[in-house]
Amino acid sequence: MPDDRGSNLPKIGWQLRLYLVLRPILQPIMRRLVARRVSKGKEDPARAPEKLGHPGLARPECPLIWIHAVGLGEVLALRPLLLEMGRVRPDAHFLVTSTARSSGQVFNQNLPPRVLHQFLPLDGPKYVARFLDHWRPDLSIWSEQDLWPGAICDTARRSIPLAYINARISQDSFERRKKLKSGFRNLMEMFAYVAAQDEASASYLERLGALDVQVMPSLKPAAEPLSVDSGHLASLQQDLQGRRVWVLASSHPADEEVAIAAHKLILETDPTALLIIVPRAPERGSEICEVLAAEGMSSAQRSREAGIAAFHQAYVADTLGELGLWYRLAHVACIGGSFGNTQGHNPWEAIVLGCPVISGPNTANFAADYDLLETEGLSQRIVLGQGAEHRLSDAVVHVVQGNTAQKISALVSSAREDIRPLASKLLALVRP
Repeated sequence: MPDDRGSNLPKIGWQLRLYLVLRPILQPIMRRLVARRVSKGKEDPARAPEKLGHPGLARPECPLIWIHAVGLGEVLALRPLLLEMGRVRPDAHFLVTSTARSSGQVFNQNLPPRVLHQFLPLDGPKYVARFLDHWRPDLSIWSEQDLWPGAICDTARRSIPLAYINARISQDSFERRKKLKSGFRNLMEMFAYVAAQDEASASYLERLGALDVQVMPSLKPAAEPLSVDSGHLASLQQDLQGRRVWVLASSHPADEEVAIAAHKLILETDPTALLIIVPRAPERGSEICEVLAAEGMSSAQRSREAGIAAFHQAYVADTLGELGLWYRLAHVACIGGSFGNTQGHNPWEAIVLGCPVISGPNTANFAADYDLLETEGLSQRIVLGQGAEHRLSDAVVHVVQGNTAQKISALVSSAREDIRPLASKLLALVRP
């Protein structure tokens, strides 16, 4: 196989150069790290070799576009862009890489056509070289905040075009990156196209040395609905008919504290109401059941294959890849990460399934999205402080659905139209 590695890196400063020098020294530690994570059940043993650059799939003999995003939410958000790029380039295949184990498990259930998934290798030169030798991408696209300097440099050396999209940088992140400004600027110089999620991120990127940063449309409103087992959905819809069902999605302890207190208030006037809790970390399922029991609430746990009985007041859905089911069953979704310091999770997965959303006040990760949804009457934020559980229970009971479907359809159609210019700009970078 020909080695197309050259010397196409721009001149780099001491910060990035030091990182590149340390990479081979750290490779043995990286290998041990993967082995340790496998032993602790944090990596899939069958797919752990991908973290060391060993491919798990064959490369299609056609143009291949590689897109990287770190975790489940970021990977799922790429689907509308993949669909549009695939529509324009029916001859191309797409390789999506990620780092979080959950992203692989769930994304494989929601793969668009001609899309493959692999885990990104750790940033050792041997591992990245093995990955690039096998996949030979014709374009490399990096999304959001997960930038691996070594992999980016190795990709640039091979004359593979690079793009950075959906970039999001908070003020705290900007202050941290300022300390490594020359290294970050060197990385940005390797990208032929840079696009940020919002004006603030674009400004931060330019202050860090990126040139001609564009502001791109949000990918999340254009997302295809999450998949569902139609037979299981129909069965649960029949079982839950006539019950008020609401879901707390991607929850953390701070979210659960408010939601459980709110549900106790709802049960005072509606004893058949059901709260479905979908923890962000499924391994917390038993812990949540213990909290519910301490609050005198009857519950069952999905990971133990327990069904939902008529007497259950709460259900802990501690499995991966089933949010499409729970959103379809609920009349309203409370999106987690918003009552604590996490700063919110993606509201659009619920919205595109016709499920209005409620959140806490801390939604900086999706500030523009929640502002738009609030303007359209599809979202409501709950202020923290004394009485927060009363405000949340009132919002759940009195959520206004109205012409929800019409509003959502208009937002999704507009978002999908906005993605087309972005797809064209990216496809223009594919090397011939």
